[in-house]
Amino acid sequence: MTTDHQIAFFLRELETGDTWRRAAAAKGLGKLGGTEHAAVLLRAAADSAPEVREGAAVGLGRLGVPPAGAAVVQALCALMDDVDPWVRRQASLASVRLGLRDREVVDGYARLLGDPDYHLRINALEALRELGVPGDVPALVRLLGDPAHGIWGRARAMIFEFGKDPDIQAEVARAALWGADGARVHALLMLSDQHTDRLLPSLLKDLTDGPSAEVRCAVAFRLARVKHPETRDALFAALAAERDPAVARQLLFLLGRSGDQRLLGPASRWLSEERAGPSAAAALGAVGGKTATRLLRTLLTDPATTPPTLAAAAKAYGEMGRWDAVWLLLPLLDHAAAEVYEGALRGLDAMADTGFRPWERAAVARGLVARLGVAPTLVGVAERVLTGLAEALPGMRELVDRTTSPMVRAAALSLLDPHNATDAGTPHDLPLLVRHLDDGNLWVRQAAAEAIAHWVEETGTLPAGEERLRERLAALDSDPSAHVREAAAEALRALDDCRNT
Repeated sequence: MTTDHQIAFFLRELETGDTWRRAAAAKGLGKLGGTEHAAVLLRAAADSAPEVREGAAVGLGRLGVPPAGAAVVQALCALMDDVDPWVRRQASLASVRLGLRDREVVDGYARLLGDPDYHLRINALEALRELGVPGDVPALVRLLGDPAHGIWGRARAMIFEFGKDPDIQAEVARAALWGADGARVHALLMLSDQHTDRLLPSLLKDLTDGPSAEVRCAVAFRLARVKHPETRDALFAALAAERDPAVARQLLFLLGRSGDQRLLGPASRWLSEERAGPSAAAALGAVGGKTATRLLRTLLTDPATTPPTLAAAAKAYGEMGRWDAVWLLLPLLDHAAAEVYEGALRGLDAMADTGFRPWERAAVARGLVARLGVAPTLVGVAERVLTGLAEALPGMRELVDRTTSPMVRAAALSLLDPHNATDAGTPHDLPLLVRHLDDGNLWVRQAAAEAIAHWVEETGTLPAGEERLRERLAALDSDPSAHVREAAAEALRALDDCRNT
């Protein structure tokens, strides 16, 4: 059947077919028809059956640039207000497809911001953003409280995009004070500092009398950015009186790093609460002192402490650098909960900044070398703790060839780099480093080449089989990784410098 025959068939179906055949004919005519068929689709747009009106919307969108101009715009705007959501959806998509920018179409999109249909709200947001206009500003800001992330996330992105618009700023400030809870939370987080100062009396009142915990948390976040001493005092007073664990957690988190002694009482009270406990433990670590030390030590040794709070306490205790921190944190590396391992590791990392005591070094080395591959994302942290510990080198030599993890292998080679630490076995490490120049992982090859460069520099000796080593390093000049090529070149320069001295 030729195209002309198909078009003729569609025209007949639109006149005599049943509902579904008329709907299909409208869609087909839009695909194959020409500008002269726009009037037919406009008549279908007024059909009593929503299925046919939906088909007409699809057909008008497929037809291309509308020859009927205002008539097509009016028809699609009417269909965007149709009682049937599927008709509204296809009409909005057709308007987008045709690239319509008429005032009536923009107003239609703006009305769809409040449509009960999820897809229509999405279509409206995308269309308005493409047109570069916010549409109905109050409706747009109300969408910050939409339960669907796809809606409020897009609305927030648009508000940021049009954030310099005075109407947007005023509406966000209004929503921060009087909007529905969901919209208030996002509006408070987006509120500019200049509006925060103006709304300060109302925000301070909402800090304790807010309609929901979520709103009070957002108010606390906004007020924590205000530098007035009176505002900080209000936050501490709110924390002391707070009874909701979610709000207490937020206040402890926001105020925790201050180290203010006023944290001690509230933090002690919330330690046993599962949600607020981690923030309370971190706050105690920042406050320090005998009471904080005693409370954190109790948490670290109590089997009933929940993993999140135990992890936070471990990190905080390491940051305090107490005399018994190493001995309390090392056993936690074997805890069944991964987050506790991380908390203990980060606590040890904090202690590594000032260096471990001589009697702690071997224990830390044994504990971490044996667990270097426990958490792939934390290998770098463990490597940082072990850097400089010569006591870890024997274990590293055994681990390099035993591990199946490229990340652990690269970390082990980096720790064997004599630029970081040396021991009696360092002069014999070169063959092990050379073997890994051919590793399948680029980070392992880079670590091996860098360690070879420093081995030559630190030992000040030319290795046996120097020419063979030069050949293998020169071969890395064609390595796909620029980092490997640079490390190999550094090793060759080190060999040249050693020969010339």
